[in-house]
Amino acid sequence: MLARSLILFACLTVAAGAIARAERSESVPPRTPLSAFPMRIGEWEGVQEPPFEANILKVLGVDEYLTRAYFLPNRDGVGLYIGYYRSQRQGDTMHSPLNCLPGSGWEPISQTYARVPLGGAAAQGEPPAITINRYIVQKGLDRQLVLYWYQAHGRVIASEYWSKFYLIRDAVRLNRTDGALVRVIAPIAGDSPDAEARAERLGTTFVQTMFPHLSAYLPQ
Repeated sequence: MLARSLILFACLTVAAGAIARAERSESVPPRTPLSAFPMRIGEWEGVQEPPFEANILKVLGVDEYLTRAYFLPNRDGVGLYIGYYRSQRQGDTMHSPLNCLPGSGWEPISQTYARVPLGGAAAQGEPPAITINRYIVQKGLDRQLVLYWYQAHGRVIASEYWSKFYLIRDAVRLNRTDGALVRVIAPIAGDSPDAEARAERLGTTFVQTMFPHLSAYLPQ
C-alpha cells in the first residue's frame, strides 16, 4: 500500500511539473468578482474583515480573496474565507489551511469529515450534499471549529490529494486550473459538553445557506 501511494505521489508530482511548464493560455469562463459576494445571506449579515498583509498574500498566492465575518440577529457569528486562483500552472496552488495554523498558534486536536446536506438550498445542478473537512483547533483555552473544502468546476473536494489529481486532469482535459479554497470558522464558546455541537450546528447552517451563492463566483 505504501509503495502504491509513493508511486501515485511521484506520478502526480511529475504531471504537475509538466503542467506548470505548459504555456497555453487558459480558457476560464467569465465570473462575478468576490467583492460582489452578498453581504446579507438569509438571516446572516456580513462584516468586512481587515485585508491580509502583503507577506501573507505572497504565501497564499491567490488572485482574489474574500475574508468576512457573518452574524445572525442573536450575534452568533462565523468567519468566511474564499481564496480564488485563476491559474495554478506557475506554482501558486491551493494548500490546506492547516499548513498555516501552527504558525499563528492554532494546533489541530481532532480531524474528520462532515457530510453537509444541502436539501432545498441546493440550486439546479448542485449536489444534494457535500463532504468537507472538519477540524477542531485550539490555541491556549480557545477552540474553533474549522470547515473547509476545495472547489473547482462545480466539484467539491475535501481531500488535498484528490484536489491535485483533478487539477491535473482538468488541466489536460479542459485547459483550466482555476479553483478556490472555501473555509468557514465557528468559535467553540465555553467548555460545556454541547459547546462543540453548537459550533457545528452554527457552521453547518451557514454553509447550507451560503453554498448556493458560490456558483456565480467560482465558474463551473
